[in-house]
Amino acid sequence: MKITKNPDPEIVRVVEEGLRARGGYCPCRTAKTEEYKCMCREFREQIADESFEGYCHCMLFYKSK
Repeated sequence: MKITKNPDPEIVRVVEEGLRARGGYCPCRTAKTEEYKCMCREFREQIADESFEGYCHCMLFYKSK
């Protein structure tokens, strides 16, 4: 398993700005709950699945097999 940031620097810039503005909470979500603290629970659960390959919800991180 390998987790990398999105290769598109513009996506990384926008998402990281959003994370800073929201105190580390996903800028793609409206609620500020621990569930949406980056790296969000949804993506942590997805990467726990060995068969999963893909991006997190906000497209900042990518998990490859």
